[in-house]
Amino acid sequence: MDAHMTKQMRITDYLDIIEEIGPDFAARAATRNETDEFVADNFADLKERKFFSAMVPHELGGGGVAHSEMCTIIRKIAHYCPSTALTLSMHLHLIAASRFNYHNGNPGQVLLEKVVADELIMVSTGAGDWLNSSGEMTKVDGGYLVNAKKGFASGSLAGNIFMTSSCYKDPEEGWQVLHFPIPKTAEGVSIEENWQAMGMRNTGSHMAVFKDVFVPEEAVGLKRPRGEYHPVWNVILTVALPLIMSAYVGIAEAAADIVRDSARKRTKNHKLDGHLPYLFGEMENSLITAQVMHKNMVAITNDFEFTPSTNMASDILAHKTVIANAVSATTTKAIEASGGYGYLRVTPLERLFRDSFASQFHPLHEKKQHSFTGRLAMGLDPVEVPEFD
Repeated sequence: MDAHMTKQMRITDYLDIIEEIGPDFAARAATRNETDEFVADNFADLKERKFFSAMVPHELGGGGVAHSEMCTIIRKIAHYCPSTALTLSMHLHLIAASRFNYHNGNPGQVLLEKVVADELIMVSTGAGDWLNSSGEMTKVDGGYLVNAKKGFASGSLAGNIFMTSSCYKDPEEGWQVLHFPIPKTAEGVSIEENWQAMGMRNTGSHMAVFKDVFVPEEAVGLKRPRGEYHPVWNVILTVALPLIMSAYVGIAEAAADIVRDSARKRTKNHKLDGHLPYLFGEMENSLITAQVMHKNMVAITNDFEFTPSTNMASDILAHKTVIANAVSATTTKAIEASGGYGYLRVTPLERLFRDSFASQFHPLHEKKQHSFTGRLAMGLDPVEVPEFD
């Protein structure tokens, strides 16, 4: 494999690898259905094959996979193990933001080179933070001490670096949010293994705990006013959400494949159940909605060739809402079309159904997205800034 990986990889090479290791992912997913065990062995397989550096540009030693191609790869992995696909997307969206910055003359190259050198795994802790962030920072000589608990840190057990943020009350500028990396090996870092969810049970989205963790001043990559919408999100949302939603479109496709295959194997009499064509038609319409909207979303990102704007971020967020609803509708109709069998845990459908509903909880939640997009349409700022003590 090492010799194989020295040549320049193409997307077909990565897809071939998934075809090779995917059945093992699927078998493990089935056995883990009753556990909250992290997909560590799947991550080890992906790390060996350099999937974590796949989207780093060729000139920096990475695989050079395009953003749109990586969306296809994540969709494919989701057919075998949704938890693996989603957790991989969490790492890759950080790589995508760094790659965009690198291509546009902003800091990003150092992080990308570090990922290539050691096939590092990045962990995002921002899912529950949004604009306000959480935790607190105290100024000390040379930097800050951070105390915070960050939930939904997918892949935290395998991760090497946490990309996170916290709150600091500047004596002159007031409340700010500071963004910075924290190595997992830093003193004061621990993982509270509390991930017990309805779906996506194996993403290892545990609580990252930072207790008096020192962050050097030079490690702070961004300072922004707390609660305000900052232009950095125009980049992050645009590159991140197509990758994340790829996992969910893959789930919907896998669920539809299962019930189609089952229907074609049914006896003629069962196929003639009058209601079934309608259920299958509804499922297909929902799936096509998810696929088309995701294709549009990927096209907006345009393999990093885009000019960030708040209106573009709003479009991405609106696409995310429509895709999440369509994915959930697809798996719901798949369960319904399968009859009672699809409700049983002996079939992957039940797990895919549960996994699909996690799509609702990625930023932004539907009503927050409606408000964001609606305020822009009305000529207002996209968010109303809260008051902090």
